Amino acid sequence: MPNEQLAGGMMWLSFAMITVASWGCYGVLLHTGQVGMADPENGRYKAFLFVGVAYLVTAVIGSLIVLKIGGAEWTFPAKGTWWSLIAGCAGALGAFGILLAFGAKGTPPVVMTIVFAGAPIVNAIVSMVIHPPASGLAALNWQFIVGILAAAGGASLVTLYRPH
Repeated sequence: MPNEQLAGGMMWLSFAMITVASWGCYGVLLHTGQVGMADPENGRYKAFLFVGVAYLVTAVIGSLIVLKIGGAEWTFPAKGTWWSLIAGCAGALGAFGILLAFGAKGTPPVVMTIVFAGAPIVNAIVSMVIHPPASGLAALNWQFIVGILAAAGGASLVTLYRPH
C-alpha cells in the first residue's frame, strides 16, 4: 500500500493492527504471568494487579502526556466521562474474566479463541442496539448474518480441533 494511502485514509488500519498484535498476545502473556507468580491459589490475582499497573502506566500516564503535548482543554463532560468509565470497567471485567477462566482450567488457546470470536458478535449486537441502523434491523444483509454464524462456527472449530 502506498505511503500516501496509508497517511491519508488508512492510518486507522495500522493502529487496528497494533491492537490485533497486542491483544493476540494478551492471553498467552497473561497466563504466563499467572503461572510465573508461582502461587496456584492467588497467582491470577497477582498477575491482574500488574495488568492494572500496566494500565496505569500506559493509559493514565500515556494519555496525560499526549493530552499535554496536544494542548487539550482540561474539561471532561459528564456524558463522555461516564461512558468512558463504563467502557473501562467492561474492559477490566473482561480481563478479569479471562484470568478466572484460566483459573478454572481453561487454556489460552481455547479461552482466547472463544473471547476473540465472541467479542465481535457481541460488539455487532450492542452497536446495533446503541446505534440502530438507519434502515432498521430488517435491512440487515445476509452476508452480515453469515459472518456472525461464521465467527461462531470458526471459534467452535478452532476450539474443538486445536493441536494438542
